[in-house]
Amino acid sequence: MKIIRFLLPIFVVALGVAGSALLVKFGKKTEPEETPFVPPLVEVVLAVAQDYQFRIHAQGSVTARTEFDLIPEVSGKVVRVSPSLIAGGFFEKDDELVAIETRDFELGVIGAKSQLAQASALLAREEAEASVAMKEWKELGSGAASPLLKREPQLAQARAAVRAAEAALEQSNRDLARCILRAPFAGRVERRSVAAGQVISRGAPIARLYAVDFAEVRLPLPAEELAFLDLPLAFRGEAKQSAGPAVTLRANFAGKRHEWRGRIARTEGRIGVRNRMIYAVVQVDDPYGRTGASDRPPLAVGLYVDCEIEGKIERNAIALPRRALRNKNELWVIDDEKKLFVRPVEVLRAGRDEVIVGSGLEAGDRVCVSSLDAVVNGMSTRIAEEEPALKDGEPK
Repeated sequence: MKIIRFLLPIFVVALGVAGSALLVKFGKKTEPEETPFVPPLVEVVLAVAQDYQFRIHAQGSVTARTEFDLIPEVSGKVVRVSPSLIAGGFFEKDDELVAIETRDFELGVIGAKSQLAQASALLAREEAEASVAMKEWKELGSGAASPLLKREPQLAQARAAVRAAEAALEQSNRDLARCILRAPFAGRVERRSVAAGQVISRGAPIARLYAVDFAEVRLPLPAEELAFLDLPLAFRGEAKQSAGPAVTLRANFAGKRHEWRGRIARTEGRIGVRNRMIYAVVQVDDPYGRTGASDRPPLAVGLYVDCEIEGKIERNAIALPRRALRNKNELWVIDDEKKLFVRPVEVLRAGRDEVIVGSGLEAGDRVCVSSLDAVVNGMSTRIAEEEPALKDGEPK
């Protein structure tokens, strides 16, 4: 019994070894199968050459062409304030805005006229005395008459007194005229700090005004974007240049999206130290629609706007989706045999959504816009637009 239990495991192992040997010797051999290569499926776009106009986008806030403080040049009591002189009020050029009491200045004019009359009478008396003195000298004297004899110092003093009196009269008339503060241009009131009956002082601001004939928007532009714009960069002494690039301004106002048209009028004379930007100033005529030519809402001061500047036109340029660009200046081009080749190109501008190609690509070329893990020049591809539509559940 012990012998059987000892020999049984040996017999089982020997039987297994013999069976394995027979299977190896007489079993059917399996040949490995090669997996056929399936070219990658790619999406392409067709290169189309056309005249392309560059457009630069920037943002800024609307400002007035001219802003200034209304400051009286004389002191006095305010007797009238225009109804237009209120925050948000409009006024026209030469409109009366504030009137100061004139009585004190009228008295000043009267006093100045009196002084001028006295000075003129004194001058006439001195001239008469000088004439008599010279006549007597010619009758009795001999030789050259002295300046004192000719009363030259007295005449000079009298003439100076007349000139001083004339200046005082002119100053009095000017102060009288300054009692009426008029608008220097058509504009709008930002704020005021004056009322009828108030005594105002010379040199103290009483209102803040700004012009409404046109508005301005100051736009920061990256230095690299200047290559795509015809900006008015005039030097000193040059003739006035033609109008700058056209600009479309867009903003949300009263719950709607509105547009205004303007032009770049000038560029500022310095580049920002911190952001390295150059600033262009857009001018928009008639921002408040005062001519009645449009039903657009007012382009109010302080409104934040998006601006699109019309740049230079590039002839025979090709616009492609941004995802078509590889390694900053390469494209994947698919030839007639559906083979992929890497082609270097001249990139004029690479934006967020598109890339503009100047040379290195021909009209009609097919450009791959799909992402591939590995690319080899001359590799075969399948073009998605030319492949038959796959049924649901069918592998690509």
